[in-house]
Amino acid sequence: MKNLQTYFILTFIMATWGLNVSIIKILVSYFPPVTITSLRILAAGLSVFIILGAMGKVRKPSFREMKFIVFGGLLSVVSHHLLLAIGLTQTSAVNGGLILGAGPLLTAILSTIILRNKPTGLQVLGFLLGGAGVTFIVLSGGKGVSSLSQGDFYVFLSILSQAFSFIVISKASKTLDPRLLTGYMLIFGGVILFALGSFMEPGGLKGMSEAPAYVWAAFAASAVLATAVGHMVYNTAISKIGPAEASIFLNLNTFFSLAGSALILGEVITVNHLLGLVLIVAGVLFGSGALDELVIRQRRKRHSHHI
Repeated sequence: MKNLQTYFILTFIMATWGLNVSIIKILVSYFPPVTITSLRILAAGLSVFIILGAMGKVRKPSFREMKFIVFGGLLSVVSHHLLLAIGLTQTSAVNGGLILGAGPLLTAILSTIILRNKPTGLQVLGFLLGGAGVTFIVLSGGKGVSSLSQGDFYVFLSILSQAFSFIVISKASKTLDPRLLTGYMLIFGGVILFALGSFMEPGGLKGMSEAPAYVWAAFAASAVLATAVGHMVYNTAISKIGPAEASIFLNLNTFFSLAGSALILGEVITVNHLLGLVLIVAGVLFGSGALDELVIRQRRKRHSHHI
């Protein structure tokens, strides 16, 4: 079952992205957020082209493919990262976490409307369980939900942009290698973000050389492993199993980011967090179709033993 391999790889990528949250927290404590984000994304884009160049997979995109690169870069890189950064400064972490948890369900809705991919009953159950797991973990912090603010609207727009980008990636990958698409999107989006950072954070590059060596090591790990390799693998998964099915794995980010906080920042994981993880894993099994794959594999094994 090729899809099962994709599911395991996606779970590993989600662990990488979860740990990356703690790394980004370290980076933004030393550097201006928009400027360092743009540099991290540009470094990731260059890493993608170095990897694909060694594999002989780099080529010039067609005009039609260039349109997907522009739209995908604006949605996935520029709008998502910029709106999320602005939104999280104007709302509570609880509100932001709950809105981010709606991403997979929103992607499923857009996939149904735009791509005509109608989810099964089990998949709908999976999206709901995953959302419930994210809600359980976020609310277990005990700080409660605050009243809606302008920041919540920005966070929602960032997730909407990301959901639309998954649809764009799904369409573009029919003719363009999703790994190469990732590289072009990262470079294009990184350049736009750097220009915005120069305007929003004048002098953002000053003093960067004074950061400790471990911070630059964290920057390299974030750019190459989490952003470059992670997005290449994730966008390839979108082309293989679909945007809605791939997006359900994003719910795992919530738990893995907590695990990363415990390992790197010394924060505490509670029983409530583990209960939320159970709901999230159940949601992934139902929503991605992984449970169906496992059932089919077991039936084939039994059938082969009887022959």
